[in-house]
Amino acid sequence: MKQAEDIKNAVEVLRHGGVILYPTDTVWGIGCDATNAEAVAKVYKIKQRDDSKAMICLVDSDARLQRYVREVPAVAWDLFELADKPTTVILDGAVNLAPNLIAEDGSIAMRITREEFSKELCFRFQKALVSTSANISGQPAAANYCDISQEILDAVDYVCFSRRQEHKPHTPSSIIKLALDGEVKIIRK
Repeated sequence: MKQAEDIKNAVEVLRHGGVILYPTDTVWGIGCDATNAEAVAKVYKIKQRDDSKAMICLVDSDARLQRYVREVPAVAWDLFELADKPTTVILDGAVNLAPNLIAEDGSIAMRITREEFSKELCFRFQKALVSTSANISGQPAAANYCDISQEILDAVDYVCFSRRQEHKPHTPSSIIKLALDGEVKIIRK
């Protein structure tokens, strides 16, 4: 299956509130429409994860990021631009997202993807995409498609075909929390 067709199929599932499995700029991810609370609830259920634990959102551009955060601090732009590996930044003032995706303190974890497939998927979908590792909560993240458990594969509505053959070391993103007062806290290196 061609990548364009794979993305078209995934977007169709996302638009109808479905959950997908897809390759990202880090590990394989479970994704859904980040503005759809029912879809987000499905992801928490698939991961067997408490919905008080926030999940990451993936976007394709600076402009799209600004739709979901009230005010992006200047240092966040520097982090996104200068990071030498995929970096997720937790920002205060989340807006226009499913309420069950936003942390209790009003923050949201956002990452701008530069990887070809996930960037094009986000661009075609035109919204933020939930991006949480393709595993049951507490188990190791699925670096490659072959690492994904049958339980996860069976639970989603669509599994992307792109990059299934890969066997490369992939690691989760760095996570940095930025407070409005300028405080920077490294959550995961």
